[in-house]
Amino acid sequence: MSGRDLFCQPRRFGRGAALTLVFASVLVAGAATGSLPGDGRRTGAGETREAAGTLSAGHAEDVTRAAEEAAAVGKSPAEAAERAVSRSGDRWAAVYSAGEYEEFEESLDGRYTGVGLWARRAADGRIEVTRVRPGSPAADAGIRSGDRLTSIDGHDVDGRPVTEVVSLLRGDATDAPAGTPVTLGLERGTRAWRETLRRALLSTDSVTVRKLPGGARVIKVAAFTKGVGDAVKTAVRHAPADAGIVLDLRGNSGGLVTEATSTASAFLDGGLVATYDVDGDQRALHAEPGGDTDRPLVALVDGGTMSAAELLTGALQDRGRAVVVGSRTFGKGSVQMPSRLPDGSVAELTVGHYRTPSGRTVDGRGITPDLEVTEGALERAETVLSGLGDPS
Repeated sequence: MSGRDLFCQPRRFGRGAALTLVFASVLVAGAATGSLPGDGRRTGAGETREAAGTLSAGHAEDVTRAAEEAAAVGKSPAEAAERAVSRSGDRWAAVYSAGEYEEFEESLDGRYTGVGLWARRAADGRIEVTRVRPGSPAADAGIRSGDRLTSIDGHDVDGRPVTEVVSLLRGDATDAPAGTPVTLGLERGTRAWRETLRRALLSTDSVTVRKLPGGARVIKVAAFTKGVGDAVKTAVRHAPADAGIVLDLRGNSGGLVTEATSTASAFLDGGLVATYDVDGDQRALHAEPGGDTDRPLVALVDGGTMSAAELLTGALQDRGRAVVVGSRTFGKGSVQMPSRLPDGSVAELTVGHYRTPSGRTVDGRGITPDLEVTEGALERAETVLSGLGDPS
């Protein structure tokens, strides 16, 4: 085993599928891990069924032993580990190749391998480009928002989930690194053409800030990658003193627990953020003192709010710091530990779970908003801010 590393993202099952859904609306995929303060260990929030309980370190030993026995007789350690994982009942366990794990570690710094496209699946099932990163391979090729993506390396993408499109763009099946080519089929109006791009190592825009007409600020956190906590603190400091804030966590599937805790520190003056356990050993996460505790705050969530994002939401709700608006969150609150296998692949296994400051468990339950809204959630958030004292 490589240290005592713990992970916090929803993962793909088996090889060749997309990695995590950290950047689910983007035509890239990534994953993130984080170090908990104080003990040099990495941790995170992932999901397992509550009925399954917490898995022990013996589970990791069983998987590792299966991989070692396979290696001793010339068989694939990763395949043996996958079989052991499938028998374990660990819903969110996964086995990564060495290349996938390298990408996983790259995402610690908010980086990913891709071409710089954001996209969505339209109502007709076709994939539409919604944004192009400036300076990216896609931008250099002249691809624009509104273009249709029809194929990737000859594979038709119409009707496919965006996560499968992500996998094809990244070249997950072959562990394609930055610099490898990928050929896209595109349409713009009546024009259809093919464009060959080379994948590049790009950085994510995990935090974006915009001003609402009434003066409030929306701080959108797409994922908890490295530096997000500091970026949110900076955004809060730069907002006018009388401006309320909507912390938009919709679609945020998690990331670094340390960054989620740092983000909590932007709005709390110290105190408990969450408790968690590893093989029954109880620990706690605390916010740093000195956060902005006065300005109105609304946390905006939905069914795509997962993992470390739920940890943050639960802390702000339990501590009475934010009004939570939106729909029930996903319900993902356990921790995973990776085990390095003899061939360099990594098996990630569930070992514990976290709870909110009041002791609530999130696994399989999610967090219920204070105000449940399915349509026009941002507009309702603005109304709530007004009621909390924001001049907007």
